[in-house]
Amino acid sequence: MISSLELCQIIESSFLPARCQCSVDARGLMSIQLYTSRTGHADFMTTGIDVSTLNTSRSIASLITGLKEDLRLRSLGGGSPRAIDRRATTFGG
Repeated sequence: MISSLELCQIIESSFLPARCQCSVDARGLMSIQLYTSRTGHADFMTTGIDVSTLNTSRSIASLITGLKEDLRLRSLGGGSPRAIDRRATTFGG
């Protein structure tokens, strides 16, 4: 299994040049915050991602693709920062 540190680095680098902050808590749940503007506040946040489901390159790519699509849809609809809870979601296999 890939380490949490390496997994976060992969996810954070996939959103460059935007600033992305990834963290994993003691329960193995990941939170991702994305800063696309210069306000200093997270423009997009998702929580509750079970890192045990991110055990293949396909599952990691699926997560990143899904997050980018969520971000794209949010930018089309405007509005305030949005938080998404992905606890019930699995990615790839």
